[in-house]
Amino acid sequence: MTINIEKFVEQLKKNAGKISQRRCAKYVRLALEAGGARTTGHPHDAKAWGPTLLRNGFHVVASDDPAQFSAEKGDVVVMQPPAASGAGHIQAYDGKNWVSDFVQTGFWPGPAYRKERPGYVVYRP
Repeated sequence: MTINIEKFVEQLKKNAGKISQRRCAKYVRLALEAGGARTTGHPHDAKAWGPTLLRNGFHVVASDDPAQFSAEKGDVVVMQPPAASGAGHIQAYDGKNWVSDFVQTGFWPGPAYRKERPGYVVYRP
């Protein structure tokens, strides 16, 4: 399956707030669906989205060090949770910014993630 990256990114940016709405998995899912992804049976928690992305033609390009890869438009990152959270995080690169349910200021979505730098995987369509 091929994802329409332009439609995916357009929907991602359209729904993004200025601050986290604590709905990253929902908003990334809606954007993936706008791009043509099939998300039937999708997981609730952001940290569990890897298999759904793989079923939709994404492949793993990097893990555990954001300095070791160059982000491309349409890349999706699935992060494990820091100690203070259980659901993890999912975000996508719009060609300029990392976006989830908000436009992030960098790769790490918040203070706990920046401090703990939990494991993650980057998926590319």
